[in-house]
Amino acid sequence: MGFDMRAVIQRVSRAEVRVGGQVVGRIGRGLLVLVGFATCDTPGSGRAMAEKIVNLRVFDNEQGKMDHSILEMGGGLLVISQFTLYGDCRKGRRPSYSMAASPESARPLYEAFVVSLRDLARAHNVSLSEGQFQAIMEVESVNDGPVTLLLDSEKLF
Repeated sequence: MGFDMRAVIQRVSRAEVRVGGQVVGRIGRGLLVLVGFATCDTPGSGRAMAEKIVNLRVFDNEQGKMDHSILEMGGGLLVISQFTLYGDCRKGRRPSYSMAASPESARPLYEAFVVSLRDLARAHNVSLSEGQFQAIMEVESVNDGPVTLLLDSEKLF
């Protein structure tokens, strides 16, 4: 397909991200999205992944069945760029990041992904917060459920 984005999605009751001790992003109920990009990704890759994420039916209906998306429920999205999703631990003891996009390549991919999410969320009472690209961040979250999903675009599209 020419792209292989990875995302870890967590349904949370709250989450926040700090840089240098200062909160730069915070949500209440919603989805924490950790996203990484491969060397072969393109800026257009993010739109399909963004659509998949906002339409995931991971919120409970009245019967307790996961049947609603964040677009239906409202809430927040907190997006964090995380190149370590491409850590390959198959050999030795130190992860290899050779498949991760370089910071120079990943920045426009991340920005395009965030724009796609923001466009999709705007009309549905869904707020969007984000971390700071290429910063050392502290991410704190309360996983609701817990519900944690791994999306790998190579297997999705």
